[in-house]
Amino acid sequence: MTPPFTTAEAHLRRMAEVLDEARHDPSEDVPPMSLLYGLQRLVPCACVSFSELDIPARIGFNERETPCDEDEAPMEAYWRWRHQHLQCEQVSRPHDSPETTQMADFLSVRELRGLPIYTEFLRPFPTIAGVALPTAPGRTRVFQLFRADTKPFTDHEMTTLRLMAPHLYEIYREGARRRRPPVRLTHRELDVLRCVARGLSTPEIAEQLVVAPSTVRKHLENAFERLGVSSRTAAVARVFPDAEAI
Repeated sequence: MTPPFTTAEAHLRRMAEVLDEARHDPSEDVPPMSLLYGLQRLVPCACVSFSELDIPARIGFNERETPCDEDEAPMEAYWRWRHQHLQCEQVSRPHDSPETTQMADFLSVRELRGLPIYTEFLRPFPTIAGVALPTAPGRTRVFQLFRADTKPFTDHEMTTLRLMAPHLYEIYREGARRRRPPVRLTHRELDVLRCVARGLSTPEIAEQLVVAPSTVRKHLENAFERLGVSSRTAAVARVFPDAEAI
């Protein structure tokens, strides 16, 4: 007779089932909604969201979340008070592997509730856990779990998210590769975009590639047209969606 699973073994099986369901999800969503629902089952919370932000352009895209009873807060408030959202400030820094944090790592509930970022945007969710995936400079790509409860996520719950994080990233990458049409740029255009991805300015790129700044600008214009984008950030994200691809 097979012995019953321990609590830890049963939890690991549930984690594996969530990942397997997401990998076999037939939808074209990246990531699939089944993954958000799965995270909500593993780490109970009011709702789970996934979003990508272009910070310089102040644009949010590829946004989805599990149903939530609360009204959606205006993004204008987020951009106005984003500097107070220390968790967001952290995940927007460059990182080459998934990072798992929670709001309690940066601010107490009492401190957070006294800030406009909470009263105008986050309310009624003072407790937030996040798994930030690597992305291009100037962008964020993050799963977030929201609770109205004031107690922080437990060590067990945060460990669950840390164990899930690399798999969440791989599921995202697999889905993005399936959806992404091939990019056809010249070698020089790719060289310029690699420099952009490293944060170099137009004069610095010109010096690095031993060309005139006007030539750099022309390569960027051509790349934008081929890619169907209008900014450096969008071009880099389109060509190098994974940090290690740069």
